[in-house]
Amino acid sequence: MAVRLRYLIFRQLVAWLGLLARSAQSKNAEILVLRHEIAVLRRQVSRPQLCWADRAVFAALTRLLSPVCRRHRIVTPATILRWHRDLVKRR
Repeated sequence: MAVRLRYLIFRQLVAWLGLLARSAQSKNAEILVLRHEIAVLRRQVSRPQLCWADRAVFAALTRLLSPVCRRHRIVTPATILRWHRDLVKRR
């Protein structure tokens, strides 16, 4: 399990390095496309099923967002707190 998380982190770091070489216009266009894709998917799926690695990545990256942006994600601060409470209960 830990190997998969390390792999996901490494893959994300490589993707971030790739972003450094792109223009701002290209990044903005991609953000708009991704936001529209998310809007379409939210209309079709009632509740996404996340694995533990997805939860770890969301919990780590959500900290980088502004408080206003955190409210509009599928993973809200309340969700992260609930995950933490569930983890503590299991341990």
